[in-house]
Amino acid sequence: METKKQKLYIILCGIFLTNAITAEIIGAKIFSLSDTLGMDIKGFSFLGMDMGFALSAGTLNWPIVFIISDVINEYFGKKGVKFISYLTAALITFSFAVIYLAVSVSPAEFWLDVNSTDTQGNPININEGFKMIFRQGMGIIIGSIAAFLIGQILDALVFHRLRRITENRLVWLRATGSTVFSQFFDSFLVIFIAFYVFGNWSFNQVIQVGTNNYLYKFLVAIALTPLVYLAHFLIDKWLGKENSKELISEATNAD
Repeated sequence: METKKQKLYIILCGIFLTNAITAEIIGAKIFSLSDTLGMDIKGFSFLGMDMGFALSAGTLNWPIVFIISDVINEYFGKKGVKFISYLTAALITFSFAVIYLAVSVSPAEFWLDVNSTDTQGNPININEGFKMIFRQGMGIIIGSIAAFLIGQILDALVFHRLRRITENRLVWLRATGSTVFSQFFDSFLVIFIAFYVFGNWSFNQVIQVGTNNYLYKFLVAIALTPLVYLAHFLIDKWLGKENSKELISEATNAD
């Protein structure tokens, strides 16, 4: 039981870390979901803003972070979530530091030469492109880490409160409810700090992209709720029903 419990925590933390760090690295790109899906929603406005449904690329896999966070909370309690959250924040910081180092080192001349044109034959500077893609500004780094930690702490607290209220029933309510609540702050905080406080975005642009991010995360969180039950089923099958209940009970009492 102890070995399986440890393996379970390592597997969940590995999935959590991979998705969180990946989302932070790709988060600087803002893409149009409507254009990507071939949808024409021009003319539709929200609070007087054109809702072209622009999103941070980090939203593509960020819902997975919150789902895994809820599963960790379910079986390992708030302490388990806080530990992996603080570790992930430290590793995100380390990742940005390594990326900054990679951007700063001098490029090899032959690398510039063999990558001097794009796929259409247009001249490019591959090193400048590398810098533009990977060099995150200080605002994005601060915003990402602050939003991540606040979002995770809120998710753990709300999950714990709902578990107490429902007496360990209604898995969907505590999983989806905690995610929907915490992602509201996460969606707006990172955009506000990164692009408004440290950047040159208008407040309306922050509200628009933040709203888009939240709506997307909200809908995906609801759509992926069955995965929480699937995770429960797989974990119960692997650990055994009684061992799984014991682990959940330990997590509940520890909280």
